[in-house]
Amino acid sequence: MELRVLNYFLAVAREENITKAAEMLHVTQPTLSKQLMDLEDEIGKKLFIRGNRKITLTEEGVLLRKRAEEIVDLVSKTEKELEQSDDTISGDIFIGAGETNGFRWLLNVANKIKKEHPDIHYHISSGDVIDVLYNLDKGIIDFALVFGSVDTNKYDCVLLPPKDTWGVLMRKDSELADKAFISPEDLYDKPLIVSRQAHKKQEFASLFGKRYQKLNIVATHNLIYNASLMVDEGFGYALTFDKIINTENTNLKFIPFKPAVTADMHLIWKKNQIFSKASEKFLNCILEEL
Repeated sequence: MELRVLNYFLAVAREENITKAAEMLHVTQPTLSKQLMDLEDEIGKKLFIRGNRKITLTEEGVLLRKRAEEIVDLVSKTEKELEQSDDTISGDIFIGAGETNGFRWLLNVANKIKKEHPDIHYHISSGDVIDVLYNLDKGIIDFALVFGSVDTNKYDCVLLPPKDTWGVLMRKDSELADKAFISPEDLYDKPLIVSRQAHKKQEFASLFGKRYQKLNIVATHNLIYNASLMVDEGFGYALTFDKIINTENTNLKFIPFKPAVTADMHLIWKKNQIFSKASEKFLNCILEEL
């Protein structure tokens, strides 16, 4: 399976039309059609459903598209790293992170590096720990910013200074809005919106105790912004970190838990990872800060 053919496949998947993809790739339509048929023969699966005006992907085609995008991105990332000069520190650093105000700590380190090495560029992908760890394991990102415990058999890590505080995002006209703190008992009968990560790992089981399994969890999310819209529309109360959603001049309010519930923040990377010069510089500066 050649990289060139994977790029052809991705172009057709994006354009949903062989003629348009051929024009973009500067190849003839018969040539592109033959390459796609050869790819299907090589894999032994049908990748496209060919209509009169539009081409759509089969289930196998959707899977190949995801893998092909990862392969092409990784090859591009590797080529850029190999092209770097021995005399200068430049290049790209890829970081995956969950939503947290603690990310500012990393940005302060990055800003210091930028003054000395302006040719280092940062690429941030946001998501919950499921998305972030997937990208880290595939080599798509260099570092991941995660909360809570770390699988130290699989990853190296450093504990960063910031801690995130859990609480509840709610409408200012809700019946709990006048409270200074939220207790678990306040939420027993409330419709709750939680992150899929927290729900899957049952991160709030110890907080709610035996009542955890009886909580009214009406929705899950992987990024808090859409969850905040659900809160604003009166869908429920969102369990989230402080300082992620700016509640000034909005109909929303954040109230922390009491007793306080906090989460440690770690920067992690794969064991035995070979870093580019830029990524190595970034990590060394973080260790110096610590």
